[in-house]
Amino acid sequence: MTEKTNSFIRCPDCGAAVEKYKNPVPTVDIIIEMEGKGLVLINRKNPPYGWAIPGGFIDYGESIEEAAVREAKEEVSLDVDLIEQLHTYSDPSRDKRHHTITTVYIAKGKGEPKAADDALEAGIFNEATLPEPLVFDHEKILRDYFKRKRIPSPP
Repeated sequence: MTEKTNSFIRCPDCGAAVEKYKNPVPTVDIIIEMEGKGLVLINRKNPPYGWAIPGGFIDYGESIEEAAVREAKEEVSLDVDLIEQLHTYSDPSRDKRHHTITTVYIAKGKGEPKAADDALEAGIFNEATLPEPLVFDHEKILRDYFKRKRIPSPP
């Protein structure tokens, strides 16, 4: 069951009371593969603190794909080629601050990751060396990613 969280605001044109909807916030996360090295993760500069897949909010007027490329550049200073969409995650409790829905992309990174924007540091990890703690639902996302990577592609 969902909680009704709508409120009323005044229409700027006519002054009538109109219902204001509270909707989930769209975000994007990018699993950046570095050829032969592993995946790029960031240690967050802002709460919630911990390690995370690079990503962030989609700006108004921006496509999810544009946001993924922008966030990779902003957070870890990498140009990326988006390879495929992994999945969309929408559990209302995935981010304790507010209800977000994230679409996760797998991308190939070019260059050397450098922490920028919301990242305190950036690192390259593989399945056996993942740092802790992982924030949000990023442990689940990475489990799904590694599971998918182990499934052989059809001939």
